Amino acid sequence: MNANDQILRVEGLTKVFGAGRTQVRAVDGVDLCACAGEIVLVMGPSGSGKTTLLTMIGGLLRPTSGRVFIDGVEITALPQGELPRVRRHHVGFIFQTFNLLESLTALENVEVALNVAGVGGREARDRARALLVEAGLEGRLDFNARDLSGGEKQRVSIARALANRPRLLLADEPTANLDSRHGHEVMRLLHDLSKKEGRTVIVVSHDQRLRDIADTTMWLEDGRLREVAEGEADPYLADARSAGVRGAS
Repeated sequence: MNANDQILRVEGLTKVFGAGRTQVRAVDGVDLCACAGEIVLVMGPSGSGKTTLLTMIGGLLRPTSGRVFIDGVEITALPQGELPRVRRHHVGFIFQTFNLLESLTALENVEVALNVAGVGGREARDRARALLVEAGLEGRLDFNARDLSGGEKQRVSIARALANRPRLLLADEPTANLDSRHGHEVMRLLHDLSKKEGRTVIVVSHDQRLRDIADTTMWLEDGRLREVAEGEADPYLADARSAGVRGAS
């Protein structure tokens, strides 16, 4: 990995909730690096800390300890008031539940992200339109979000995440609410965005299909992260077998 291409570096990231006997180490000493054009998939059982890890990487949640660097800037060292600027300009978020404004059109939903970052008028509208066309939504620009299909809503949310040209995209279960066809469309779009535009994409998901587009697959369990080796059997099946043995005992 060329250090100049490294977009994300995570060192010893830990998040502890509670205290004493109720203490839970949701994320426990995680290290992770990703460079431009790389897709990293983080999988793991429910409650393993995947979303906690993602929200700390994106500056939405303060870690108990450890460091996060985005484009060489240690965001964990920044004051709380600086983090919204980082999120607006350096990180794009893609959510499982889309988080669109249902009464606004597809075009307006993307424009809003630009307006918040200080871009308005014709520039914002042209940028939003271009992103939606690239996402295959040229025929849906003026449809209210509530009238779009699940796959269309997710493509709008991806366009919105790209509005301010972030180099890092964070996707939380981006295919969970989609059928097979729409899930495949979203997977292909994420792949193309990463490879053609050199964006780093970190995805947390239970969806095994995403392994087909990931450069690296990681397994997070009990707060600890490890890489899944190429050709390794489905870790979910291994986890289920292990749970069965534990249950039998």
